[in-house]
Amino acid sequence: MTLVAILSGAGISTDSGIPDYRGPQGLWRKDPEAEKLVTYDFYMSDPEIRRRSWQMRRTSATWAAEPNAAHRAVAALERSGTPVRVITQNVDGLHQLAGLPARKVVELHGTAREVTCTRCHARSAMADALARVEAGETDPPCTVCGGILKPATVMFGERLDSRVLAEAVAITKAAEVFIAVGTTLQVQPAASLAGIAVEHGARLLVVNAEPTPYDELAEQTVREPIGSALPALLERLAAGSAQTAVRDGRPRARPGTPADRRAVPRPADPQAWPSP
Repeated sequence: MTLVAILSGAGISTDSGIPDYRGPQGLWRKDPEAEKLVTYDFYMSDPEIRRRSWQMRRTSATWAAEPNAAHRAVAALERSGTPVRVITQNVDGLHQLAGLPARKVVELHGTAREVTCTRCHARSAMADALARVEAGETDPPCTVCGGILKPATVMFGERLDSRVLAEAVAITKAAEVFIAVGTTLQVQPAASLAGIAVEHGARLLVVNAEPTPYDELAEQTVREPIGSALPALLERLAAGSAQTAVRDGRPRARPGTPADRRAVPRPADPQAWPSP
C-alpha cells in the first residue's frame, strides 16, 4: 500500500490557537526579542532570559490547545488502513492527542510537554516544572543534579538529534506521497526532506498559505485554509490511490536523474543536508 509521509509545520496548529513564528502574524515578526527566549546560548548564559522563558511557557497557548480538523484528518487517514507517518516540526503534541499513535510521529524539534536537564539529561514532565514555577520558583533547577532545566525541544543554536533526523530521512525515502503542510519549507534541515522525497520518486503536495521554495517541484500546491483543504485531500487519498489526490499533476519523478537533482533546492550549509 502507498506510504503517505506528512511533514507538518506551525501552520497546521494555528486553527488550534497556537500562533506560528514566521508568518505575517508570527511571533518573531511581532516581537523579535522573543527569539532570545528560545535561543540556547542566551538561555544558558542569562538567568533573566530563563526566568522570562519560564513565564512564557507558563502562559503558552499550547496547554489549552486541542487538535483541529487537520490533525483529526491525519489520524483518520491512519485509521482507514493507509500507512501514514508524520514528521513534524511542531512541539505541541497535537498529532498524538488527535489519536495518531506516538510511534508513527517523528518530532524533529522535540516536545514542549517534557523538560530535560542540560547537565545530567534527566527528563520529566513539563507540567511538573510549571507547577514549581507557579509555586514561586522562577528558574527551577533539575531535581536530580541541580542543573539548568530546558524544554525537551531543539532551541535555536542546537542541532537536531541525528537519530531522529535519520528516522525522518528513512521515512521520506520510502514514501510514495509526501505532503508538506503548514510549513514554509525554509528551516533546514527539515525543509530538505521535500527535496529528498522528490529525488526518491515521491509525489510532492504542498498545502501552505504562502509560496515555498519547493513549489516548483510539487505536483499540486494548495493555498486554501489547512483546516478544510487537508481533510479534503486526505479523504481522496483514503478513498483510492494517490492519483485521486492530484489534479493536473506532472508525471511521477524518476529518482536519481541529474535533472531531478539539479531542480532540488539545497541548504547553503552542507552539514544541514541529510545524505539522500
